[in-house]
Amino acid sequence: MTNFRWSICVLLFFATTVNYLDRQVLSLTWKDYMQPEFHWDNNDYGNITALFSIFYAVSMLFAGKFIDWMDTKKGFLWAIFIWSIGAVLHAFCGIATSGILTGNWIVGFEGAKEHIGTVKNVSRVINVSVTLFIFARLILAIGEAGNFPAAIKATAEYFPKKDRAFATSIFNAGATVGALAAPLSIPFIAKAFGWEMAFIIIGALGFVWMGFWIFYYKKPEVHPKVNPEELSYIQQDVEDAPEKLNAEGEDVGKKFTLAQSFKYRQTWAFAFGKFMTDGVWWFYLFWTPAYLSSVYGMDSTESAIPLFVLYVITLLSIIGGWLPKVFVEKFGMNPYAGRMRAMLIFAFFPLLALFAQSGGKISYWIPVLIIGIAGAAHQAWSANIFSTVGDMFPKKAIATITGIGGMAGGIGSFLINKSSGKLFDFAHKNWTTIDGVPLLQKFPQFNTERIPDDFFTKLRESGAIISDGINTGYMIIFSVCAVAYLIAWFVMKALVPKYKVISD
Repeated sequence: MTNFRWSICVLLFFATTVNYLDRQVLSLTWKDYMQPEFHWDNNDYGNITALFSIFYAVSMLFAGKFIDWMDTKKGFLWAIFIWSIGAVLHAFCGIATSGILTGNWIVGFEGAKEHIGTVKNVSRVINVSVTLFIFARLILAIGEAGNFPAAIKATAEYFPKKDRAFATSIFNAGATVGALAAPLSIPFIAKAFGWEMAFIIIGALGFVWMGFWIFYYKKPEVHPKVNPEELSYIQQDVEDAPEKLNAEGEDVGKKFTLAQSFKYRQTWAFAFGKFMTDGVWWFYLFWTPAYLSSVYGMDSTESAIPLFVLYVITLLSIIGGWLPKVFVEKFGMNPYAGRMRAMLIFAFFPLLALFAQSGGKISYWIPVLIIGIAGAAHQAWSANIFSTVGDMFPKKAIATITGIGGMAGGIGSFLINKSSGKLFDFAHKNWTTIDGVPLLQKFPQFNTERIPDDFFTKLRESGAIISDGINTGYMIIFSVCAVAYLIAWFVMKALVPKYKVISD
């Protein structure tokens, strides 16, 4: 028997790696580069990441339907093309800000910085730059929304149900590898060539992947590298009606509508699970570099090793694909029951986040290790919650249902990113003490004014003892992240207590 299906899994792995590299560039550069250049605070960054989440959420709803309509090959190509364009667009936000504010459009990246530096109205710099970055994130989100619906659909096409969680855990590990490679590459590219080139170089990787996908992917039924034995293994599940394929191997049969999707409790269970847990992963992804900067004073190159270790730990998530297979093959459980049992186990590990902030008083390595373990648990959970769609829905519906769940996850991510930015700035102002005196009592003007970028640096240099209230803000968010998975599991189990396949 040939094993070509694993080659497709490798392609999906690299697509997901590029996906996560592209979305990480901003989180690893904003503190060191955008904050001083554009005068952003936590709330500005929180607005950008929150709106990215909501763009992603809305796009996921339509991306799933788009992938089912265009079918896997063409749909995936469009998705990665759009998100690569969006990634590269970020690099030109500084030039556009310079053009809008000073009229100087034909400048290089360094020239743009110099012109922006001459603008006295800081609020205009903030508003214009944030708006431009939001537009670039919109394009990125529209494209990136297609990755998981297309990858889950391709997995369902190339793997039987018992292997899908394992295959999903492998390609989903691309999220971890992308997050792992990001701190080891992006800060150093930005330091050597400028933050703009970090967006351009990382964004260009998507165009390289497109070449491989064009020449390598076909449906297994018509792929010359899939022999009859492997095709028989892939198609061993009998619940799905056979697809109607054209000469190119594209599905031209009847499609599954959005209206149909919302009739089923299985859809709502999947969507709620994504709503409760996707935001946790995105919080760790987008805010951990800022956490290490705000709480421990690390710049993007100093935090590279802790972030690398954190994401190495998340590679343990590969167990997420192996454990339910053990429950199915060794204990005779059906795929859904096996996955839910595994997901319950994974849901307990994020509770360690309750001790992240207090452990940081001993060493910053304690929260790094805890976030790594929580991240591994999330990715193991994620591989299985994605696979529940293939367990219960026909192949023609998989991308659509995945898109609905992605939309729910994006809404959850919007809420946690937006509230985090607001909370951290509130905590920074209202809960910080200087020599034991509340900040706003000592400096009442900051009740209505923004705190200057270098204010706390100068205070520390003067010998003042500062207790930053942002630490309490992080403790609150870590606590929310800790309990989200158990809440999600019990609601999902209540909605779909037993395995039931949708056959419409």
